[in-house]
Amino acid sequence: MSGVVFWLLIVVATVVSLGTAWTLGANSNSPPFAPAIGANAISTMKAAFAIGILAALGALTQGGSISETVGSGLINGVAITSLAATVGLLTATGFMAFGIYSGYPVPAAFATTGAMIGVGLSLGGTPAVATYTQIATFWVLVPPVSGSLAYATATLLRHDDVPETLSIPLLAALVGAIVANIRLSILPSPTGAAQGSLAGLVSGVVPTPAVAGVDVATILATLVVAAASFHLIRRRTAASVDRGIKTFLIVLGSIVAFSSGGSQVGLATGPLENLYGVELGLPSIVLLALGAVGILGGAWMGSPRLLQATSREYAQLGVRRSIAALVPGFVIAQAAILLGIPISFNNIILSGIIGGGLAGGSAGVSRRKIVTTVVFWVLTLAGSVAIGYGLYQVAAPVLAQ
Repeated sequence: MSGVVFWLLIVVATVVSLGTAWTLGANSNSPPFAPAIGANAISTMKAAFAIGILAALGALTQGGSISETVGSGLINGVAITSLAATVGLLTATGFMAFGIYSGYPVPAAFATTGAMIGVGLSLGGTPAVATYTQIATFWVLVPPVSGSLAYATATLLRHDDVPETLSIPLLAALVGAIVANIRLSILPSPTGAAQGSLAGLVSGVVPTPAVAGVDVATILATLVVAAASFHLIRRRTAASVDRGIKTFLIVLGSIVAFSSGGSQVGLATGPLENLYGVELGLPSIVLLALGAVGILGGAWMGSPRLLQATSREYAQLGVRRSIAALVPGFVIAQAAILLGIPISFNNIILSGIIGGGLAGGSAGVSRRKIVTTVVFWVLTLAGSVAIGYGLYQVAAPVLAQ
């Protein structure tokens, strides 16, 4: 491949990656704040601004694990070349564009994963069966786990014996405990890992004995954050239940938007991991920053219209069901980031909405729509593998000279 073609492919791949990140910022990162807008807790433009900042920060501090999986963990024996990265990105973007303009449920995670497997196989690589098994298991478990968590959350919120002045603060405490243990690249880890957590940082500063393999300081830090979260929302709900719920919706939306950025940016940056990190010798933060810029731009420019539409849908769902959908979204997104598994955030939210609806006696989503969604998930994955493989076979003889 000549130098001119190589740099041309870098430019094209970078532009497509930015476009993909823009699309993710405009679409996949919008749902977290929709309930708060529907409850009149925050304006659409303020929500769009917050989504952009929070999702970009999540991309920078948590996006590395999934980006690495997409870029190098899906195929064994070969490195993704500049041409393969470009073809993979174009394939995945094509599927996402089809989904946006047609209205059919095309998950970005399925499209990107399938496209990168396709180009990797076309390069002569061998399937990473262990990784596929882990990813497939996670994807299969997402609907029942998200639905079950949403069902349990909605049941708690609807229980007559548990007032909202207690149930909402309890959920805030749970979310706070998880926040204390999420891993961020900006925090040092006592074990020398690439990412550390707030609770882990405390355990590194305050040496304590371990209980069941966990430092006492980690447990205490987690409990302190949980208690502080409980107290904050408890005080707000005691003064006004409506005000407390709106505060919790804004805080929950912020955390979920942050998690969404961390779980989604790898779908845009992963195909360029080898190109930027090995061939260009750039640090990983440069690639994540590229994805963060794209997500930021998409959230600021593309999300307001979608936010207005989705906020009306969440307003119809009601506050309790909206909260029930977002809590498992946060939990599952953080689990995926920890394991480095690419996920479709909208699929998690959809499962949560169904589970929350069942707590009220109706899922609110037709069986036909569920079947259609699953069919398009499968078609997206299989089709992106086939098209990614075929496009590289066509492009390689022409451009790899």
